[in-house]
Amino acid sequence: MNTAQFSPAGTLTAEDLGTIHLIGVGGVGMSGLARLFLTRGIRTTGSELREWPSLAGLRALGGTIHMTHEPANLDGVDTVVYSSAIPADHLEMVEARRRGLRVLHRSEALAAAMTGRRAVAIAGTHGKTTTTSMVTMVLQQAGEDPSFVIGGEISEVGSGAHHGTGQYFVVEADESDRSFLIYRPFVSVITNIEPDHLNTYGDFATLKAAFADFARLTDPAGFIVTCADDPAARDLAATLRAEGRRVYTYGESPDADLRLTDMSSSARGARYLAEVDGHALGEIRLPVPGRHMGLNSAAAVLTAYLLDLPLTATTDALAAFPGVRRRFERKGVADGVLVYDEYAYHPTSITLALRTLREVAGDGRLIVVFQPYRLYRTRDLQAEIAEGLAVADEVVLLEVFGPGELRQPGEGSAALIEAIDLPGERKVFVDSWEAAPVEVARRARPGDVVVTMGAPPISLMGDQLLDALLARTGAPGAGGPAVSGAPVGTTTAPVTDATGDAPAAGTDGASPAAG
Repeated sequence: MNTAQFSPAGTLTAEDLGTIHLIGVGGVGMSGLARLFLTRGIRTTGSELREWPSLAGLRALGGTIHMTHEPANLDGVDTVVYSSAIPADHLEMVEARRRGLRVLHRSEALAAAMTGRRAVAIAGTHGKTTTTSMVTMVLQQAGEDPSFVIGGEISEVGSGAHHGTGQYFVVEADESDRSFLIYRPFVSVITNIEPDHLNTYGDFATLKAAFADFARLTDPAGFIVTCADDPAARDLAATLRAEGRRVYTYGESPDADLRLTDMSSSARGARYLAEVDGHALGEIRLPVPGRHMGLNSAAAVLTAYLLDLPLTATTDALAAFPGVRRRFERKGVADGVLVYDEYAYHPTSITLALRTLREVAGDGRLIVVFQPYRLYRTRDLQAEIAEGLAVADEVVLLEVFGPGELRQPGEGSAALIEAIDLPGERKVFVDSWEAAPVEVARRARPGDVVVTMGAPPISLMGDQLLDALLARTGAPGAGGPAVSGAPVGTTTAPVTDATGDAPAAGTDGASPAAG
């Protein structure tokens, strides 16, 4: 998508938008924006075709939710907001233009909401959601009451958005459709840069150039934070410094401005020692495991340090960090089998997430139920995805979820299953949603860990897996309401969307992997 069609951030405020209608309001990104508008006292409506979990909260805040898409939904509306998944010929888009209403991309509406605040924008191929959540919690712990819009929900908080009274506005900046080039941050954070969204950018060089453009939009009075351990982000830091920009780095690299040492991770969590320019900050502890979580938290530590926030606020917030839904989220245990859900679908994210889950599994086996996300990614990164999945002991593979994509013969999961370097009895392709829980119940043993991973719909399967496992014991159902007939495979129907690529589970940033 070409950002030439978008309006860059300017003086437009959320209150200038009048009554706002969001097409596809149920996704995490769109529902978060709706929540923000509602808590600012702005009349907000939305349209949906399915009952996403977020909708009840929006109704409780006074939002009007239409469970249809039709022209009458725009009666009394001043501004219509859409995501990148909504086609230009969508009937509400056509009607909005016929009526002469203001029509804004989600990122344009979000930029308007940030007007007058110091924006802290977190970008990167992996780790955006987790890092954004960590920065938000540190600011909250410091008493800043930031506004925020995150592409996922902070566990135990139950929300991905808040209208605060403080000077800071924390936002997850999505590169998938170039819309992150709309923002004008005071602080820009880039966790890492790896090949992805090449359907938008064409090649890795163009993608890297877009991240450079994003960094150059940073207020000269502010600063840029990048990861010294990531090759592309490291190169970008050198380029930006040569241009005279304020850039600070974090990582285990000896020359990082914020250096991490003695990093360790176990099922109980991650910890490391942090120092800035040789000055010891002390130990940082996280209750969630994974070395990549340590790197994500380091971005938050460095950002907080440069904003002169109290160190105790940083360490206390991170020590209590509850995680983010769909990022290493524990769903439950049944018949001795532990079930997790994880958003990873990019090869790096898959590998890091499965390695972390191996720490949790201990002597047990690790079984992954994977639903690939997007045909182009599955095709172009097939070898790398297959290598990541082979970290697990067993793989149960569903068909690719690719809204709007047409699968050609030989494409998709049929090719991917063959590429996974596991014995034939330890990998299986299932051709229906309902077959996956049955297959897991057949394979899993007490002490094993099972993780649902990949495209947004797979997050709906956790309860069904728990029920299938518990059914082996003859006990009544467990885990909560099951969702049968959930979407699998490729569809050509329009899909309501959180951010332009992910219909229900946050921005297209994969798992909380950094570096």
